[in-house]
Amino acid sequence: MKKIIKNSLLGLAGALVIMQFFHPKPNNSGDDTKDISKSFDVPADVQLILQTSCFDCHSNSTRYPWYAKIQPVDWWLTDHINEGKYEVNFSKFSEYRAGRQYRKFDEIIKQVEENEMPLSSYTWLHGDAKLSETQKTRLISWAKAQRDTMEAHFPKDSLATKNDRRPPPPH
Repeated sequence: MKKIIKNSLLGLAGALVIMQFFHPKPNNSGDDTKDISKSFDVPADVQLILQTSCFDCHSNSTRYPWYAKIQPVDWWLTDHINEGKYEVNFSKFSEYRAGRQYRKFDEIIKQVEENEMPLSSYTWLHGDAKLSETQKTRLISWAKAQRDTMEAHFPKDSLATKNDRRPPPPH
């Protein structure tokens, strides 16, 4: 029995070592040609909030912590980032059609008001990403202003809520 346990532990350790040689491509394309700031006014204070609290999971510019170099953590983080970018990718925000942009501003407002974003599991490890009440108020008022500007410049039916027909996030 001891030999079976010993061999199992050695096999597990070997698998963990081998896994360290396989990592997904980092989420750092540096392509900001379709960034939200290309289509919308993003003041410096809002840009800082987005960079600190949102961009790691919702852009093409992730700042990876030291533990991202360890497997299987890297695979888990990559999956989490892909799901975040599926929901909204600020690096590609300008390529979204108007209705989707409008809905994303609504979602930002709702999720920040309800303390759903940034995720508590993220802020637990990244304390600087936790939004203060002042930052929440600023982000919400900015998103509302962008949404109101869209309402003033687009026909109402082009901003109507409808589901995007997109494939599910990559896994």
